[in-house]
Order: sequence, then C-alpha cells, then structure tokens
Amino acid sequence: MNRSRTSARRAVALSAAGATALALAIMPVTAAAAAPGGSCDKRNNNTVAKLLECVSAEGALEHLQAFQDIANANGGNRAAATPGYEASVDYVVETLEAAGWKVSIDEFDYFLSIPSVQQLTPVNVAQPAGYFSTGDTAAGSVTGTVIPVDLAIANPATSTSGCEAADFAGLNFLGTTDIALIQRGACEFGIKARNAYNAGAEAVVIMNQGNAPDRMDALTNVTLIGANPTPLEIPVVSTSFQGGVSLAQPGSTATVTLAIENHPQKNVIAELPGRNPGNVVMAGAHLDSVPAGPGINDNGSGSAALLELAQSMQKVKPQNTVRLAWWAAEEEGLLGSAAYVDGLNDAEKDRIALYLNFDMVASPNYIFMVYDGDESTWEAPVVVPEGSVQIEDLFESYFTSVGVPYDDAEFSGRSDYEAFILNGIPAGGLFTGAEDEKTPEQAEIWGGTAGEWLDPCYHQACDDIDNLSLDALETNSDAIALAVLAYAYSTQSVNGVPGVDVPGGLTLPAPAGAEGTWAGGGGGLHGHDHDPVAD
Repeated sequence: MNRSRTSARRAVALSAAGATALALAIMPVTAAAAAPGGSCDKRNNNTVAKLLECVSAEGALEHLQAFQDIANANGGNRAAATPGYEASVDYVVETLEAAGWKVSIDEFDYFLSIPSVQQLTPVNVAQPAGYFSTGDTAAGSVTGTVIPVDLAIANPATSTSGCEAADFAGLNFLGTTDIALIQRGACEFGIKARNAYNAGAEAVVIMNQGNAPDRMDALTNVTLIGANPTPLEIPVVSTSFQGGVSLAQPGSTATVTLAIENHPQKNVIAELPGRNPGNVVMAGAHLDSVPAGPGINDNGSGSAALLELAQSMQKVKPQNTVRLAWWAAEEEGLLGSAAYVDGLNDAEKDRIALYLNFDMVASPNYIFMVYDGDESTWEAPVVVPEGSVQIEDLFESYFTSVGVPYDDAEFSGRSDYEAFILNGIPAGGLFTGAEDEKTPEQAEIWGGTAGEWLDPCYHQACDDIDNLSLDALETNSDAIALAVLAYAYSTQSVNGVPGVDVPGGLTLPAPAGAEGTWAGGGGGLHGHDHDPVAD
C-alpha cells in the first residue's frame, strides 16, 4: 500500500520543482583528481569540491579487490546464503565501523529450497535437481512411480509436454505416490505443474527441454506459478534433460524431495546522524552476487562506490541523517530491501525523504543512464512517487556540468528501490547496462563496442575484477557522492522539507537532455528479472 505524505510538504516540493529548481546554490562542479589518502581521512569533506577530490575509482577498486578475494576464497561467488556473502558482510561492517559510522545488522528470514531427485530403478543414481521460487510449491518427499507425460525426447524442440489437460488422459495417477515427469517447452512451468496436480500427481519433476545448450541443465530459482496465482500443495522440482531421459525409462521409480530451510540473511545499515533526525536520506546497493560468479560489477560496483563515499564522508556533520544500506538476496527477488521496508512502521517510513539506488555502475561496455522518473523516454510500469523527477534532474544536471552524455533507464522498480516506491518514497538512481546490446549510435556517443552486451559478463563467472570500466566507476562515484552530500543538507526540492545550503555552494546547470538512443525501442530495461515464467 502506498503511504500518504502530508499535502503541505508535497506542495512545497512541487512548487520548488522545475527544470533548474534544484534548491541548491552554487558554482559549476568538476571532478578533481584524488587527494592524498591521509588528507582525505583527516579533513571534513563537507563541500562538493572536497568530497569529489577524495572519492575516486581507485578507492572503490580497493573494495572491489576485497570482494574478489572473498569470492576466490569461497567457491567463486558471494551469493545469498553462502560463506562468500557472510564474508562480504563482515568486510562491509568492519570498513564502516573503522570509518566511524553507526552500523547495524538488519536480519530477515530467507527460506532456502533444497531439492533432490534420487532415482531408484532401473538405476540407483542421484539425478541433478533444481528448485522453483520459494513459495511456489510445497515442501515434502514422495517415493513412487515415475510417469512420463507426452515427452518429446527424440525431437525435443517440439515438446508441448504437460501444457494441456489432455496430455494426462490415459495415464494412471490414481495411486498415492505418483510422480509426473514433464518436459520443458511451449507453455509456462506453472501450467504444466498445475495440470499434473489436477491429474492427481503427488510430485512433479520438470526436465529441461534438451533442444539447445542452454536448455540442458536443471533449472534453479525460476518462477513456477506464472499465470497460475495459487501455489501448489505438492513438491515440484526440476532436473536436467539427461536426468529426465533416465527417469523416463520403463519401470522407473524415484524419491523426489523438496526441503525448505530458513537461512536468515543480513542487510548492513549504516547511519551518519544529522541535525534533523526526522528527515533521512537513504542510498543503497545490493551486496550479493549470483551463484555463477563473484559479482564485481553486479553489484560490487555499487557496493564499493558507497563504501568509498562512507569513508570520505566520515567527518561530515550533515543537516539530515544519512543512511546507507547494503542489501542481501537482491538476486533472489529483491528480498533484503523488501524485508527492510516491510519491517518499518508508518512513522519510520515517513522519515525517509528519498532513496537512491546504485546497481551496476561500472559496466565495461557502459552507457551512463539515470532512472527515468519523468518518463520522458519510458512509460513506467509502476507508480512514480512525487519527488522522483527532481532526483533525476539532479543526476542529469551533474552529468551536464561535467560534459558527460547520458540516457534514460526505465523506472521499472526492478531493483532495490521497488519496496521504497511501493510505499510512496521518492527514488532515483544510476545504471550502466546489463544484457542489452550496445547500438552503433551508442558506441558513437560513449565509445565501446556495438553489438556486444553493455556488460558482457552479466550473471556469469567472468563478472570478476577485470569486468569493469574504471572511467564509468569514476564518473558515477562522483555523481553518487554529489547527490548524497547535496541531499544530506537539503531535500527541499524532493519532499519540501527545508534544509540548509551546501557548504561552499553548489550550482548546477539545467539538464542537457537524454541522448534518446532508446527512443526506437529496445534496451535501458534495468533490473533483475531472473525468474523466467514461460517456456
């Protein structure tokens, strides 16, 4: 439910809003070379010039190397519910405490699905097993006869297995321990599983289709329900194509088990108290990687940029309280940020003036993008809270001030700002691209390679310390620092709460305008839609 804010506060924000009404008094800002580390540690970086002198890609890179070292020591990743993630939390906490921030751990329930498929006859072998999104299916263990359902093993590209109730006609699911074996293809997984349940199956195994290299292995953490809104009351797991071929043998029996265990996960929250504790400026980045790799761009880059900012701001005495967050289990469905916001009462939510999200800010084949709060390029699929346009304006004005071209990223809610905007909290953020291919027009503007993904290692093992653009990291680290510092002194342009001028002043030009390279359709779709719901 969207929370309401007082109309008086919002009216002030809207009356102050305009193309150049950033409610900040200044001179043009340019990124400066990094100052010596000792100088930055000792002084109060309370002006934009001093802060940007100290925030650097080189400083963020030290944190990224630490994340890489953690992944190297922990199975190659920093995913939720792994030792690599726990070590990442420890590193962030230690770094923040050393910088003098007030640090707390926000722990939440994280239910981990543990599937297994043990074939018993005609061979006794453990087959590969994967799970569907937690909550889509029930825990349980079933030992019984495997019943293949309209499989297309010889010609897997033609598979429509389980898509129609008629596929189950003539099959005997009258027993108490029947296991339906269904092949991927043609329709949503949830339709297949629902039809099996309706036919009387006590468990379901969905084998991969087998018609392409990326349709061979057991599927993990994909959405089962899709168009079927009611979770099933039986265990449903996946297996590989070859595992399904083995299970399809005549006389096959198996034990299918889905255990669901609670492995609580940790968000890291750090606060720098302000003179106005009732007006909180939040910025966040997810700390977890996907299981496939160390997640250095996704999202070590955002996490490292915030750590670099925290170290450089340690002596600042802000007007508004500054709160930084490193989120858990974003890759599992934005779970950490959602749990955090859900755990706040209405008064605590109302204290949050705005939320800034930084997810993938150093893509190797980057373009600079700002969340499109004014929907000038993208019609948002979510309600954009009032004040978000002013956040977009601030980032765009900064890029304009340093002569950096930028474009829009869809304000989609497909990252950790979703929980905030669902509660009416203004939001914005930066993004440099994931699996969208760079166009020739974009390569002309930003350099890089046309026809390649903006992040060629997105969600892969090669998202390592070499999968970065230091130029993008430098520019975005400065943009992040400027925005957080500006709002640390005043959020009046966003939520109408009066503040004070930024020490030393801050004058930014009106935004030059997005390059509009997505205007013909295509990319800029920022987020983590990991759970395919269809064939």
